[in-house]
Amino acid sequence: MDQDRGLFGPDSVTWRVHSDPTYAVGGLRGLLLQALHPLAMAAVEQNGGFDADPWGRLTRTSQYIATITFGTEVEALRASARVRGIHRKLRGTDPFTGEEFRLDRPDLLLWVHCCEIDSLLSTALRGGLELSDVEADAYVAEQIRSAELVGLPAASVPATQAELAEYFSAVRPALKLTKAARRGARGIFTPPMPGWVRLLTPARPAWGGLAALSVGLLPTWARRMYRLPGLGVTDLASTSALRALRTTALAVPERFREGPTLKEAKARQIA
Repeated sequence: MDQDRGLFGPDSVTWRVHSDPTYAVGGLRGLLLQALHPLAMAAVEQNGGFDADPWGRLTRTSQYIATITFGTEVEALRASARVRGIHRKLRGTDPFTGEEFRLDRPDLLLWVHCCEIDSLLSTALRGGLELSDVEADAYVAEQIRSAELVGLPAASVPATQAELAEYFSAVRPALKLTKAARRGARGIFTPPMPGWVRLLTPARPAWGGLAALSVGLLPTWARRMYRLPGLGVTDLASTSALRALRTTALAVPERFREGPTLKEAKARQIA
């Protein structure tokens, strides 16, 4: 593979999904979904939590996905090696049994992967990104490469939308709204902001709107588990709001809404 095309390349469905204006909302949905796994959330809280450095966490996660999506193959492999190195060193304690566990346990890595992929894909589709079922399945299959980067064997990772749905059906009995999950959700909804930002800019209500929308896009079973305010919002209302947001974002010139990693990737294709 041409190194400068990266792991996926500009013709991939991954590029289309990860460059869509719905990406940020899909990312928040993914975090809220991930928090419903007791061990995954315990691992987050016991290693800093959402409250310790929410903006740093969001920025690092977003940059990592951007790098493995749009960066060169060398950049993607280096970034994933750093993440694997961090995960190998970190430990958590099961809040129910008191047993210690590694953060790079395959079942936890698979949970995080599936939440992320399901959220980014479903949000993009509901927002209006036109993908056929074949293309949507291709996205899920392409993302097996991302799962391999964090240490998962390809055979253990869902390769289609149907397999992804089967995975969530199988894991749902293990999910629980723990106190840590509640705290994590509050951290996502009301991250700390400097006083002048809260008072002099629309950042707080704007962020709150995105977070509320991400809740509305969760699967029905996940919304019921959270029992958060605003769960009466219908799927139709959430989809309509998301499509309006996407339409507004698409009206902004690409040079203003595209991140630096994507811009660099596009420039490499021209060079």
